[in-house]
Amino acid sequence: NHILGYSELFDEELEDQGVQDRSDLTKIREAARKMLEILEGGGKREGVLPVSQPENSSLPNHEPLSSSSKPGALTGRILVVDDNAGNRETLIRRLHKQGHSTVEAGNGREALEIVHADESLDLILMDILMPEMDGFQALMQLKADPESRHLPVIMISALDEMERVIQCIEAGAEDYLPKPFDPTLLRARIGASLEKKALRDLERAHLQKIEETQERLVGELRQASNYVASMLPKPEDDPLKIRWRFETSTELGGDAFGYHRLDENSYAIFLLDVCGHGVGAALLSVSAMNVLRAGSLTGADFHSPSSVLSTLDSAFPMEKHNNMYFTIWYGVYDFRTRILKHASGGHPPALLLSGTERPQEIRSPGRIIGVFPGGVFPEQECQIPPGSRLLIFSDGAYELRTLNGDMLAFEDFKQWVSDHGREPDLPDQILQMARAVTGSEEFADDLSLLCIDFPSEGQTVAAP
Repeated sequence: NHILGYSELFDEELEDQGVQDRSDLTKIREAARKMLEILEGGGKREGVLPVSQPENSSLPNHEPLSSSSKPGALTGRILVVDDNAGNRETLIRRLHKQGHSTVEAGNGREALEIVHADESLDLILMDILMPEMDGFQALMQLKADPESRHLPVIMISALDEMERVIQCIEAGAEDYLPKPFDPTLLRARIGASLEKKALRDLERAHLQKIEETQERLVGELRQASNYVASMLPKPEDDPLKIRWRFETSTELGGDAFGYHRLDENSYAIFLLDVCGHGVGAALLSVSAMNVLRAGSLTGADFHSPSSVLSTLDSAFPMEKHNNMYFTIWYGVYDFRTRILKHASGGHPPALLLSGTERPQEIRSPGRIIGVFPGGVFPEQECQIPPGSRLLIFSDGAYELRTLNGDMLAFEDFKQWVSDHGREPDLPDQILQMARAVTGSEEFADDLSLLCIDFPSEGQTVAAP
């Protein structure tokens, strides 16, 4: 093996120098091949022949005979693992001639230590039969470690070690090289392995970049969600007792709601739901919420739900808001008359609970806001009995995917509210119900709901 390796190297050197007559070298190679055939046929031990490098070898260690290599060929840092110093020397010289840099180890244990200490390695060429720890054992540990499993390994074997070679390939080795080395085959298999390694490194870098971007995006969405939540009104007990829950979906959503006095006798309540999810939906919901809360919707009579929705429809056309639209329920309660005026823009009806009767749907016709200009939003009125409770919600409260894959129907939700609607902690009860139905702590859509308790008979309302 040594004679073959060195004679091939010298032959290439002489050819590069323009020496035509290399017949003596050819005779040496042919004699070496015949000797190898005789030794292998004579049942010598598996693996390479135990030929030692002369101690006074005049060839300097690890210095390439020539810096020439194929133009455009990939080169890398290669770890050569073999217990025979002469074999390592021959292979290292060949690798240097191809333009690679090298590191060497005498057994599998040394190889593992080098791999853990040197992050610049691109490839391992490893003999199978070695003392202390053989190539197969070292390969198993390399592939079991997440930090080194990506490093390609080419096993080096004699022709009569194919069973072990197959085991190594099944364990994750990239390829194998038979002894003695064929220069063309060596170059081709190393080149292919380095190319795959370069592609895998690029893929890992891209995946890492994607993960970093994803983490940053999740953080920014969490901040945006916290910002939206911070703008929502606080629960209150006077003049109306209002409790609410706002559970965002796995993405930043587009629900928003609010309530505030318009004057001494009037109180406005609204809940809106922007289509879709993400930053765009959240921005639109916050914009609509702000103009309603601040009373800055030019041309709107905030005492008239119909006027508010018509003005919103004109102010937020979908073609000017990235083709997004929203639904809304808007009501104005009069403390003197106990009359609730309300209008809806494609929103689910509110549910009114009074006495022991089934919930009454507080609904009015009206198209989704922003889809078609010039929409009409009829205004309805209803008398609110003393001590009644009003539940306003987004469709995320009932459009829930059950464990068997079905969608919860609105009538099922209405029946549940009929059975549990007088619970003191109704918003929390609805959340628990939704999680039980879906079997999940997270929802596919935002879940928003307002629970409003109106004054009972004789209860006074605090002045603004």
